[in-house]
Amino acid sequence: MASAKEDDEDALRSRKIIHVDMDAFFASVEQRDNPELRGKPVAVGGSSGRGVVAAASYEARRFGVRSAMPSVTAKRLCPDLIFCKGRFDAYREVSQQIRAIFRHHTDLVEPLSLDEAYLDVTEDKLGIGSATRIAELIRQEIRAKTRLTASAGVSYNKFLAKIASDQNKPDGLCVIRPGEGADFVAALPVRRFHGVGPRGAEKMARLGIETGADLASKDIQWLRAHFGSFADYLYRAARGIDHRPVRSSRIRKSVGGERTFSEDVSSGPALRETLESIIEIVWAYIERAEARGRTVTLKLKYTDFQIASRARTVDAVIADRAAFEVVARGLLDEMLPLPMPIRLMGLKLSSLEHGKADSAPASEAGQLSLL
Repeated sequence: MASAKEDDEDALRSRKIIHVDMDAFFASVEQRDNPELRGKPVAVGGSSGRGVVAAASYEARRFGVRSAMPSVTAKRLCPDLIFCKGRFDAYREVSQQIRAIFRHHTDLVEPLSLDEAYLDVTEDKLGIGSATRIAELIRQEIRAKTRLTASAGVSYNKFLAKIASDQNKPDGLCVIRPGEGADFVAALPVRRFHGVGPRGAEKMARLGIETGADLASKDIQWLRAHFGSFADYLYRAARGIDHRPVRSSRIRKSVGGERTFSEDVSSGPALRETLESIIEIVWAYIERAEARGRTVTLKLKYTDFQIASRARTVDAVIADRAAFEVVARGLLDEMLPLPMPIRLMGLKLSSLEHGKADSAPASEAGQLSLL
């Protein structure tokens, strides 16, 4: 007779999880609504000297343009790049259409932002039974109703489904079946693991870790010695393990971003210019998450790696960028002059209005790196 633990493991392996991610969502909406932009490199964001790219079309990405990149850098990489101001009302309208399609198949929908979500279709409403077929139908319905494309990943847990959705972008589908997860992850570069940024990948490379297989060869004690609290996640991810359920009611706690500089920053004008660039991209994250909150926190990391932060909570919910800018600038002014240069600046919005913000798992609800 199987043990309760074995029954639980079997149940986890029999789950049917889909991760749907719209392709270059903001830029694709702009190209859809303006025929003159189709087939051309497009960036959503500010084109000024301190502007930041919030999203880039695939035509722009071929030149190396990426989200969170300074606009001046993007323009240097792609001189023909066309900048569009973000139209978040339009993006939200499309997002609502997409979510209606998701809920036609299951009530277990966990949105991560306007353009991506997890779906648990272990027991789907229409009785289709095949997660792969459901993912195909969802992509077809999205194309028919919005004239946009989406990529999807299908697997038995959230970690693998999310990796799979990125495997064949754009307009692609990838399926990782039970028993295939560990081998699939083994061949991936560690940079593909959610939460491993460029600097984290550099640290791993110095330690001889380039792929999921390299990571899986390390025991948990070694990982904890080198990666602290991040070690447990890395240990499970390298083996394709993720027990998190799809939760339609998980509440996002904060939305934000941070930027590590190639050179230390100390002067007031340089700090203020850096803050403006972070405000632009973080507000795009806030709009993407449909988040509204009352607390703004500014984080600084000095050259000696000491961290200082200052937060302010306002009486009325911060519902527009202008209000967010005022609070953020005020926090920086309160911290000047700095005792020494900084190597990182971060900004986040918290004390969110739960009715306004989308759900997100704890591991994906924190700050998003700008680099």
